[in-house]
Amino acid sequence: MATTDSVPVFAEGTFEDQIRELVEYLARGLSADVRLNSFNQILRLVETEPPPEGETPQEPPTISKENQVKVLSLLLPEIKGLGEGSEKEVEGFFNLLFAHLFSLFPIDSEEIRVHVDNLLKVISSSKGPFPTQYRLLSSLFNAIPRNSALRLTVYETLIRQASSHDKVELLQITPESIEKWTSEWAITPEQKFGFLRLLAEVFEKAGQLTTSYHYLLTSLRNLPPNSPHAEPSAIQAISTSLKLPSVFDFDALFKIDAITKLQGHELFSLLTVFLSGGLEDYRKWESEHPTSIEQYGLDKAQLERKIRLLTLASLGFQNIGKDVPYATLASALQVDQSEIERWVIDVIRAGLVSGKLSQSSRVFHITRSTSRALERDQWVALEQRLVAWQAGLASVLAVVTSAREKGSERLIGDDYKTASTELAVQTQSVAA
Repeated sequence: MATTDSVPVFAEGTFEDQIRELVEYLARGLSADVRLNSFNQILRLVETEPPPEGETPQEPPTISKENQVKVLSLLLPEIKGLGEGSEKEVEGFFNLLFAHLFSLFPIDSEEIRVHVDNLLKVISSSKGPFPTQYRLLSSLFNAIPRNSALRLTVYETLIRQASSHDKVELLQITPESIEKWTSEWAITPEQKFGFLRLLAEVFEKAGQLTTSYHYLLTSLRNLPPNSPHAEPSAIQAISTSLKLPSVFDFDALFKIDAITKLQGHELFSLLTVFLSGGLEDYRKWESEHPTSIEQYGLDKAQLERKIRLLTLASLGFQNIGKDVPYATLASALQVDQSEIERWVIDVIRAGLVSGKLSQSSRVFHITRSTSRALERDQWVALEQRLVAWQAGLASVLAVVTSAREKGSERLIGDDYKTASTELAVQTQSVAA
């Protein structure tokens, strides 16, 4: 949704003329008696004394700011729906109304909040088509100053309306725009948490589970440590990470305070298994917590698949640049060797490991593997690969220097090719 700084735009004519236009629009379809009872006081306030006969006023008469506020305060409660008009007339009516609302009332006043809440109820509960609701809510959002917390209230309504009509994609929500807006709005951490949780729920309903998971974790990162929402939200985040078939980065969860405070909880111990444990560790946890999988809505088959793929990733990280026999893979995964190729293809598709299978020699040559967590052992392994890469570069440089000294083009070609091949192997190892 495109947004701009709030810029009040008024139609031509005086305030009195514009109020009469608003009243005339609202009065469509009403009987004369109802019109008289509903709008008589408003019209009296905007009436002006006619000039003496034969005289022309030098400038359009106007009423005081105090009376303008009073007029709008009387007019706003009379808005019960979108009115009887074309889409263009509906939008024109509300845009004029928004302009007067934000020019007459202080943006941080309780009065304007009440009026905005009422307008949101009118627009969102109307029987008008969603595109019209969307444009009206967008116009209201854009009419509000960028740093106002009222923008949060309006956008939450817009999100709920879009979700109820299965039109979330119209909003074109991005993590960058959400981060920008929430940093601008004058809202509390709890309000930001509630907003991010709403986004997580809306995207989950829309079937965009990865996006929903992103906002769930973001909401946790912005949650005050002593919040009553911390523990249940952390439990939900852990269970969601284990349920989603595409989530393998569990290290990110251990950087969230609300989750690390769950030490001692059964789901936290399971999360630790998926961070650095293997299949045996998972089966031990399962035997110690026989009812937990069902309690938290987890899928046993999905959990076993994940831990096997992560076990393959760990094995791959330890053997980058090497051939791993099928027998070794089968032992780690506790499956028959006939199933190894299926599991290797699965782990490659998951983006955790890269390499080549050799059916003839029954080995898996590993060229790249993802580390499940960057801890001491992983940093040591990375250091060793960097040292090996440095040695490979030095070897190439030595070959080139020696060939130049001897002046042999054949030596340069043959020896450089050999050294380059060695360097390529070392580079693949380090890059992984």
